[in-house]
Amino acid sequence: MTGQREADVVVIGLGPGGEHLAASLARAGLSVVGVDRRLVGGECPYFGCIPSKMMIRAADALAEARRVPVLGGTAEVHADWTTVADRIRDEATDDWDDAVAVERLERAGARFVRGHGRLAGSGRVVIATETGDQEVVVRRGVVLNTGTEPAVPPVEGLAGTPYWTNRDAVRLRELPSSLAVLGGGAIGCELAQAFARFGVEVTVVEAGERILGPEEPEASAVVAKALAAEGIAVRAGVGIGSVAHDGAFRIGLADGTALDAQALLVAAGRRTNLGDIGLDTLGLDPGIRAIDVDERMRVVGAEGLWAIGDITGKGAFTHMSMYQASVAVRDLIGEDGPWADYRAVSRATFTDPEVGSVGLTEEQARAAGLRVGIGTAPLPESSRGWLHKAGNDGLIKVVADLDRDVLVGATAVGPAGGEIVGMLVTAVHAEVPLATLRGMHFAYPTFHRAIETALSDVS
Repeated sequence: MTGQREADVVVIGLGPGGEHLAASLARAGLSVVGVDRRLVGGECPYFGCIPSKMMIRAADALAEARRVPVLGGTAEVHADWTTVADRIRDEATDDWDDAVAVERLERAGARFVRGHGRLAGSGRVVIATETGDQEVVVRRGVVLNTGTEPAVPPVEGLAGTPYWTNRDAVRLRELPSSLAVLGGGAIGCELAQAFARFGVEVTVVEAGERILGPEEPEASAVVAKALAAEGIAVRAGVGIGSVAHDGAFRIGLADGTALDAQALLVAAGRRTNLGDIGLDTLGLDPGIRAIDVDERMRVVGAEGLWAIGDITGKGAFTHMSMYQASVAVRDLIGEDGPWADYRAVSRATFTDPEVGSVGLTEEQARAAGLRVGIGTAPLPESSRGWLHKAGNDGLIKVVADLDRDVLVGATAVGPAGGEIVGMLVTAVHAEVPLATLRGMHFAYPTFHRAIETALSDVS
């Protein structure tokens, strides 16, 4: 043990929420130690949201250029991945160097320790660093924000092969000629489409009955149709039985067929980092998939412990981590709320068309015992959709609780679906009466005007 220190708060895990929380508490005058064994800022800026959206932005520009002949002339499109790779390295990640983030955190007044933080009983944290262990005695509390890692399924032959996860995909300097994507969730679909638009032959394999399983079936169908139209093969409802690699991948599917690809991207979800952070020293089960927290982000059953982000099971999104961090900050500095409210959790999948959604799906609302009303509006039939023409696929779907006369969920699929859903997030969160929504005026001709049509269709 290299020494013992004291601090008001220790933050283990400095992803977006943890970094924000540590800096905010330090600026509020608390003594804060922030711990992370990897990069300050976490998955989002280096391997997730930011670099992947740079890839998608470039791919979307190529796709839009290819639509010129349908709308107004001719265009030659020559894809160049070098531009994307350079931008990710230089603009997004500083070549995967977190010096700027560390400086920002320390400038706020927090102390940073790079290492693996572990609970060591009530009010104590031990940090394993390259130079030895450091112990911190905590006066006020410990905040866990240990996030997730890419999940790798136990497929026969997969271990030991040079497969990719999202962390490898965003660092590519050269693209393969062909790619198999294991997993048809948001990450798998986004990256599959981006690579395909740069000329890669892509196959998506999804064990579930459809891609984008957590979304409305109508949204999944729209995106699946769009992917197929771009030449992306989608194999849904079939799992992977085995993987072999000998210069290229050969992937045996559960239905007895096989596919070959130069590269394999595993995008089969995420697993929470909870197994080796000392939960057992506070009487908690280290094998749990998510930590139970109350509305103040206090861990249920453990004094002096808070948790935020992916590990709470409330939504593995950067915006959720940041939201929960602000809640925890208020509690730790003694402010009186507002506390956590998950009625209107929103998300966006940045395929083309985009999928923006909030709250409950129709299936979830019915399972909750609500008297459900549904309204839909096809986007191509809206004025803006008709004007947009090429690339106008999509729809608006709203889910209402007819007994309370409010929306409890909604989905917007189409160009800028993640932006269209913004108004619907407000409606769900604020429990705006349907009569009020129907009595509004909606700007013409916009995509969001289709919300008015969906509301009129509720029954």
